[in-house]
Amino acid sequence: MAYDAVVLVSFGGPERPEDVVPFLQNVTRGRGIPPERLAEVAEHYQHFGGVSPINQQCRDLLAAIRADFAANGLDLPVYWGNRNWHPMLADTVAQMRDDGVRRALAFVTSAYGGYSSCRQYQEDIAAARAAVGPDAPVVDKLRQFWDHPGFVEPHVDAVRAALHRLDPAKRATTRVVFTAHSVPTSMAATAGPHGGRYEAQLHETARLVAATAAPDLPYDLVWQSRSGPPQVPWLEPDVNDHLGKLAGEGVTSVVVSPIGFVSDHLEVVWDLDTEALATARQLGLDFVRAGTPGTDPRFVTMVRELVTERLDPDATARRRLGEVPCWDTCPTACCVPARRP
Repeated sequence: MAYDAVVLVSFGGPERPEDVVPFLQNVTRGRGIPPERLAEVAEHYQHFGGVSPINQQCRDLLAAIRADFAANGLDLPVYWGNRNWHPMLADTVAQMRDDGVRRALAFVTSAYGGYSSCRQYQEDIAAARAAVGPDAPVVDKLRQFWDHPGFVEPHVDAVRAALHRLDPAKRATTRVVFTAHSVPTSMAATAGPHGGRYEAQLHETARLVAATAAPDLPYDLVWQSRSGPPQVPWLEPDVNDHLGKLAGEGVTSVVVSPIGFVSDHLEVVWDLDTEALATARQLGLDFVRAGTPGTDPRFVTMVRELVTERLDPDATARRRLGEVPCWDTCPTACCVPARRP
C-alpha cells in the first residue's frame, strides 16, 4: 500500500507553568480523577518549572527520524502531533491535509498493546480525522514494538550501564526492577481477540532485557504512576511498596529500569528519579535508575524499519526477539475495557 507521510504521535506535555492545569484537564477528562490528585500531579510539573521533558524529547526524536530517513533514501515527510498538548494531533492532521498528504503511517511513542497504550491512540487518530473532515488523510498506526531489537537493545545497555555504577561486592544482593505505567485491572483484562496483552508483553520485554543484561540476577516487573480513584483496582505492586519488600528480604542494591517508556519524561524523572529514589534512600538501598531509548540510533533505525515493513512487507524482514504474538493491525473491538473506570 502506498503512503506519502509519517506522523509521530505522542502524549504531549506542558512547556510553561500556565500550561500545567489545562494540560492535566485534557489528560484526565472524563476519568473521575480526584481534585486532590490533580493538584498533587500539578506540583510534580511545577517542581520542574512547569515544563515536561516530553515535548523536547519528541522534537529530538523527530529530528533524528528525519535525518535517518534522509540518510537512507526514505523520501517521506515526518509530522508530529500530540494527544494532550500542542501540537495537537487534529492540528497536525489538518496541516497534513493542507500539504496534500492522502495516507500516512503513525509511529506512536508507546511500545505495548492495551487500551491506554494502543487503542486510545487509535481513537485519538480517528477523532483528529473526524475533526478535520472528509478530506483528512487516512492514518494507519504502525505495529507495537515491545520486542523489536531497536527497543530491547537500548534497554539492555542501559541496565548494564546502571549495574556498573553499583558496588560489585554487593552483586549477590542486587536486584533488577522493571517498571511500567500501572493501569486499572479492568483495562489490563481488556476484551477482543488481541486484548489482555499489556502485562504479557511487558513480562516478555522484561525477560528479554534481563536475559541479556543480567542473566545472573533475579528481576521483577512492578508498576508506577497510578493516578486513578482509590476505589478502582489497579495493577500492583507499586514500585515504592516493592522496594520496601526487597529491603526486608535483604536486598542491598537495585537497578530500576523503566521498560514501559521510550524516553525520560516526567513519569520517569518524578516517579522514579524523585519519589522512588527517596524511598530507596529511606530504606538504605543503593539505587540506580537505568535509561530509556530516547534517540538511541538503534531506536531511530527501528522506526524506519517499522515504516518499510508496511511499505513493502514482502521485501522487509520483521525483526522480533520475543514469542508473544504480534500483529500489524488491530480489529475494531480490540482492547475495549470491560468497564471504563
